[in-house]
Amino acid sequence: MENTNIIYEFLKKTNTPLKGGEISELTYLDKKAVDQALKSLLKEGKIHSPKRCYYSVK
Repeated sequence: MENTNIIYEFLKKTNTPLKGGEISELTYLDKKAVDQALKSLLKEGKIHSPKRCYYSVK
């Protein structure tokens, strides 16, 4: 759950769509943890995917 908050805040600050791998590298979090957090955030409706494999805050 902590990773979800970290990623959400990070995406709010960047203000550009990023890939999961890029988010993983820039936040120093494990790729699998990032993928799980992104999936959770998408389900909650906090983020969206403007194009395939890219994520940004709504």
